[in-house]
Amino acid sequence: MSTDNPRYNDEGVLKKKQYKRELNRLQEELVKLQYWIKEHDLRVCVVFEGRDAAGKGGVIKRITRRLNPRVARVVALGKPTERERGQWYFQRYVEQLPTEGEMVLFDRSWYNRAGVERVMGFCTDEEYEEFLRTCPEFERMLVRSGIVLVKYWFSISDEEQERRFQKRNEDPKRRWKLSPMDLEARSRWADYSEAKDAMFEHTDIDEAPWHVVNADVKRHARLNCISHLLDQIDYEDLTPDPIELPSRQDDSGYERPPIDSQNWVPARFGSNPVDD
Repeated sequence: MSTDNPRYNDEGVLKKKQYKRELNRLQEELVKLQYWIKEHDLRVCVVFEGRDAAGKGGVIKRITRRLNPRVARVVALGKPTERERGQWYFQRYVEQLPTEGEMVLFDRSWYNRAGVERVMGFCTDEEYEEFLRTCPEFERMLVRSGIVLVKYWFSISDEEQERRFQKRNEDPKRRWKLSPMDLEARSRWADYSEAKDAMFEHTDIDEAPWHVVNADVKRHARLNCISHLLDQIDYEDLTPDPIELPSRQDDSGYERPPIDSQNWVPARFGSNPVDD
């Protein structure tokens, strides 16, 4: 796809300089949102779901990059422990829900049951059907309790997912992203599509609808998702004004131990200080 818009390249992708400028602006807005969440004791829960390699983690990183981790927290749970497998299915997710003044970003969530567990046979038909019945009521309960619940599905084409898998496989720095589960999922594209359709049919509710992000172009997906998230909360700018920094204490009476008495990291770049 091409465009005459000078902000885009010949392939229709937002140019890097334009992307960085817009991302910086949105991250400034996220900081404002953070102050608002903290000041008004909001509880915000954002769910990120989608195909493997759809870019969920990349968006989450851009959202949290400039935020206080005490306010914006990422939850990415691994396989349930033996104890957790004996609990009510939603129990370990409930423990991770936001408290007042906090935003929690779920990098995959309770929807594992409707996706990977369903497709890979990690749950029974009865457990799956119970999830589809229970999940809408569970989410309505969260919303009634005052939690702001936002759900995103990252949609990626078969061709783009294959391209990203190949890129990960070729790059040693990214190869860790190719888990055995990802590789198995490649051969079950249609099964995952059917599971996603059934999930939407049962859980795309008025109180907590699914918001679908076109994730084929990472730059666009990141900006579109962050822009949409900011639109979900009516916030104002509570960013504090710059403060006057206090003067440093007079250290004329302080004697520093010899520099060579400390175990310095070898200066493979630059140099370490030395005693005068």
